[in-house]
Amino acid sequence: MAVTGWLESLRAAEKTALLQDGRRKVHYLFPDGKEMAEEYDEKTSELLVRKWRVRSALGVLGQWQLEVGEPAPPGAGSLGPELIKESSANDTKMTFQWRIRNLPYPKDVYSVCVTPKERCITVRTTNKKYYKKFSIPDLDRHQLPLDDSLLSFAHANCTLIISYQKPKEILVAESELQKELKKVKTAHSSDGDCKTQ
Repeated sequence: MAVTGWLESLRAAEKTALLQDGRRKVHYLFPDGKEMAEEYDEKTSELLVRKWRVRSALGVLGQWQLEVGEPAPPGAGSLGPELIKESSANDTKMTFQWRIRNLPYPKDVYSVCVTPKERCITVRTTNKKYYKKFSIPDLDRHQLPLDDSLLSFAHANCTLIISYQKPKEILVAESELQKELKKVKTAHSSDGDCKTQ
């Protein structure tokens, strides 16, 4: 089954872990050269950030591509509040979730559905002012089908919140991963600090 294939590739990866600022940070180096970095809440073990980096054909490290979590807040010259702001996927214990801010239309204007052929969730408005597709990489990695009955959405405070319930196979795989991560020796952020004399 594909779920065990993904878990086996995680087990085969070289892992390092660090505990810092209430987050457990885990770095994976896969045999094919890909890198994945994850950050978990130390107390709840909830996934906060997942990002990937791939080497180019010439061996140069590429930029980190965010899969789960919010991008770092931009510095000076940030976008104005009137622009639509799409978040990356957020991973809760039971759902995959996306938030799209600054969408002022009422809930009945939105159509949120699963597009099985493209393996994604499609969001559109009846007034044709907004259109977006979201994929769920975890389902792709585990080769699980998308199910329309697991999809829901809500609208409040100019924010569209899209939720997709995690299938039981994903929940089992995540609990197995947490067991595996407990075996990884974790360094603490204070371990490498130089002590003044």
